[in-house]
Amino acid sequence: MDPQSIVIWLVVGAVAGFLAGLIMGGGGFGLIGNIIVGILGAAVAGYLFPQLGVSIPIADPLFKAIVVSTIGAIILLFVIGLVRR
Repeated sequence: MDPQSIVIWLVVGAVAGFLAGLIMGGGGFGLIGNIIVGILGAAVAGYLFPQLGVSIPIADPLFKAIVVSTIGAIILLFVIGLVRR
């Protein structure tokens, strides 16, 4: 992977983690926390979506990555919320 791809991963992870934190009722988790939640969310969605046959019809690959990562991060935060109860 080249440095540009790594920067894009970090930016997408930060945006997705921040959006997921806002949607789930928090205010985000700081820059590092948002990146971690966003990247883990992308991994969750990347595994679950093909298993469930889900496809998101968005043409722009960067926007699609943000949407998919955000959905995965929301799922991740939901599951973490259930476990913490």
